[in-house]
Amino acid sequence: MRVLALEPYHGGSHRAFLDGWSSVSRHSWSVIGLPPHQWKWRMRHAPLTLSDIVNERAAGGESWDVLFCSDMLSLAEFKGLVDPEVAKLPAVAYFHENQLTYPVRRESERDIHFAFTNFTTARAADEVWFNSEFHRQEFLQALQSLLARMPDFTWSETLSEIKDKSVVRSQGISPVASNAGVRAKPPLILWAARWEHDKNPEMFFKAISLLSSEAKVFRVSVIGESFREVPPVFQTARKLLGERVVRWGYQENRQDYETALAEADIIVSTADHEFFGVSAVEAISAGAYPLLPHRLAYPEVLGTKGGRANGQFFYDGSLEQLVRRLDGLLTLAEHDNLWEGSPDRACSLVERYYWENLVPELDDGLDRLAGGDDSAR
Repeated sequence: MRVLALEPYHGGSHRAFLDGWSSVSRHSWSVIGLPPHQWKWRMRHAPLTLSDIVNERAAGGESWDVLFCSDMLSLAEFKGLVDPEVAKLPAVAYFHENQLTYPVRRESERDIHFAFTNFTTARAADEVWFNSEFHRQEFLQALQSLLARMPDFTWSETLSEIKDKSVVRSQGISPVASNAGVRAKPPLILWAARWEHDKNPEMFFKAISLLSSEAKVFRVSVIGESFREVPPVFQTARKLLGERVVRWGYQENRQDYETALAEADIIVSTADHEFFGVSAVEAISAGAYPLLPHRLAYPEVLGTKGGRANGQFFYDGSLEQLVRRLDGLLTLAEHDNLWEGSPDRACSLVERYYWENLVPELDDGLDRLAGGDDSAR
């Protein structure tokens, strides 16, 4: 099958998803992406820019069987601008995030025009894929609230239509080689997330400060992408942590990033917003012990086959329990007993997200949508 994949923001987890899937897929992929900068501008101009590119390629003789795009594309606009043969392709819209619930410091800052674009994209798609059930449910609830705010023509009947065509297709990962056999001392705590307020770095650094005041012995790495406005807590924390710091800031290449994951003993999240948690899952695959808040997508992502989350890898979301759990884990790590004899019990929970295990289901989803047997194409 020939897949036309359109990505207005071809970077980060969006690019990793397409690169990982297409590298293992049995289908043939044409990926057209735009640079990952200025996301609002990308959402605004992408239908025009991408339709021009696709029209030129279609005029040159290229054709496809199915269309795949992310939530950053205004799919309805794109279909109105592109060659009719492309416009009628069965289409999947994949939601990595959404602009209805994406965190803002104040709700008055939210631009509902972009949220409405997510709505029209979901309506224009034949199927809507979400990276977690948590995300799917949050989006549908927020969409109901958004439409109820409209002065008239609220399209409430479309909510059930979107719900009926929405499914969960998890983000995949490439497993990171473990460094478990050669762990350095003292134990290393890793925080890996965007340097923004929705990841709650303030709580993490408060916990680390309390552990430091109790004379706990540990090292720390704080990595992740930063933007123009970095929460001031990072600058303050860097000075206070001093020689405890092993790595700090964005890792410029994949090898440095994987090394940061592989050398960590414990991966901590303090996020207030998370639809999947790629860095946490990748760190777990590398052998890090996860300590995650029992909220958002985390219980689902680390759930067992029966759907229950393994409580040993969670804290209740409070600073007090985070500090208490970290204190206990550091004590175990100091005695080379962090995993208490079962080093694979977290890694086994994330093996289902390895691309080789996930891609057959994703490929089958495209086959079913296109309504044909891939072997006949």
